[in-house]
Amino acid sequence: MFKTSIATVSLSGDLRSKLEAIAQAGFEGVELFEQDLLTFDGPPKAVGAFIRELGLKLVAFQPFRDFEGLPEPERSRAFERALRKFDLMEALGTELLLVCSNVSPKSLPGLERAAEDLYELGELARARGMRVGFEALAWGRHIHDYRDAWEVVRRADHPAVGTILDSFHILSQGLPLSGIPRIPPEKIFLVQVADAPRLEMGLLPWSRHFRNLPGQGQLPLQDFMQALTDARYEGYISLEIFNDQFRSAPPREVAQDGYRSLIYLQELREPGRLPRPGCLGVGFVEFALDESEAAELEDLLVRMGFACTHRHPTRQIRVWQQGQVRLVVNAESEGFAHSYHLLHGPAVCALGLEVTHLPQALARAQAYRVPTLAPGDWPLPALPGLEGSLLYLLEPTSPWLAELEPLAPPPEVPHLLRIDHLAQVMPPAQLLSWRLFYRSVLGLEPRDLTEIPDPQGLIESQALESPDGRLRLVLNASQHHETLAARFLSAYYGGGVQHIALETQDIFATLEALRQNGLETLPIPENYYLDLEARYGLDEALLEKLKQHHILYEQSEEGEFFQAYTQTFGNLFFFEIVQRRNYGGYGATNASVRIAAQVRQLRG
Repeated sequence: MFKTSIATVSLSGDLRSKLEAIAQAGFEGVELFEQDLLTFDGPPKAVGAFIRELGLKLVAFQPFRDFEGLPEPERSRAFERALRKFDLMEALGTELLLVCSNVSPKSLPGLERAAEDLYELGELARARGMRVGFEALAWGRHIHDYRDAWEVVRRADHPAVGTILDSFHILSQGLPLSGIPRIPPEKIFLVQVADAPRLEMGLLPWSRHFRNLPGQGQLPLQDFMQALTDARYEGYISLEIFNDQFRSAPPREVAQDGYRSLIYLQELREPGRLPRPGCLGVGFVEFALDESEAAELEDLLVRMGFACTHRHPTRQIRVWQQGQVRLVVNAESEGFAHSYHLLHGPAVCALGLEVTHLPQALARAQAYRVPTLAPGDWPLPALPGLEGSLLYLLEPTSPWLAELEPLAPPPEVPHLLRIDHLAQVMPPAQLLSWRLFYRSVLGLEPRDLTEIPDPQGLIESQALESPDGRLRLVLNASQHHETLAARFLSAYYGGGVQHIALETQDIFATLEALRQNGLETLPIPENYYLDLEARYGLDEALLEKLKQHHILYEQSEEGEFFQAYTQTFGNLFFFEIVQRRNYGGYGATNASVRIAAQVRQLRG
């Protein structure tokens, strides 16, 4: 098990609030970024004392820039700067200085020259009981490969000089990892980690603005962690995250996510350390409503073919079922759902997620420092969900319906079989946090991030799935204030479930039957079908059936996807009816058509 650390540059706020957040999250160590010290109103000795009072170890002081390979007189000035840094480190109570490779246009090439400079610096450090760690910046002028940085350290051959490995600088360049196990573990003084999305841009702006916590990006961190295991490294793993969103988010939230991301990294290093309970899908969805809203929603459910199968004998709670889909309508005037309704209006207040092994799921949540909450309206353990909602955990045999009276069996021949996926809208600043939560705590795996055009801007859409596809979640966020997603946030007073997709085996027969029940679907314009005909060359009869039922259609190399939508309920959420034919996506090319149609309806 490695030791946990984070650099203060990863968090927002003043130095004191950063350090308090880091300690509260459970980290063992901290890297002090020099700028945080420069803006602190107090002596370095007080900073070091405060860090120790919090139970933290000051792992490193960083960064020391533009040192190696300089001509005179710049070389002498660099050594003078180093002596001042050693004085500062002595006051702080730390012994490791992070030296990053030179980016100055004045620096001279040559590994031997750099090694001589580091040897001399190592001598100064050793005289003070300190050490020097050398890191290759991906944009270093002459040294930008960790293998060259290690070669410089190897040639310096000094006990106080080692190397520092940074996952971003290595993985962003696609460097082979085979060199890491060749470095003696005692010469790796520190390892810094960061994830990141795959972006086509320069390395410096990519690093300075778009780093993520492990589990939030797309870099091959599992391979990186395996290389560290092969190198027998057991020291500190420290987060160094430059991200504009993190710099504006509360430091405690980012620190908590950061600690969770390191547990995720440890799991990558030791597969099976935290067994993943299988996710069997959504056991139920609970709506918080008042009595008039409940009556309106239940009328819609009747038109969708649901039957009311259970009710509470004394409370305004009813369960509607069709196939494996259970929808709970909670119109109570007190309790959790009522409180949630007061804040958000008609809304999904809770999800019941079925797992194969409940104790395993709870142990996993505890390991990731997610609290188990006292039961809400159901005798089930719950985890905190988006915007104060609840994520109940249950097994297929959990008696959560025991308090309710059975009324009628569900439809014998259901049109709608199961919940295909749920879509949540959230503020953009929360997207990475919930991606990490679902990935780490529930074991879901992300698909590629998609950008969906809205008439008023772009919506970022991130799908996450269990390995067998039984549980699928789509997370949506938008920076643009007038998009449908952003307006949902405004009307909802926060994030939540915007739509529920229900699976059918025959979408044409289903929609015909539900239309006879009085269900109205979202009208799709004629132009969409003209384009569909040109794009796919569909059979005329199929195209006519799609138009008749307002069905959107998409093809992949493997299969086909059909989707239709109900009218929006309360201008907030809606249902989707889907049919998959060997198709694994979500109809992303149709999303802009659907959104435009919904915007037209909302405008009346």
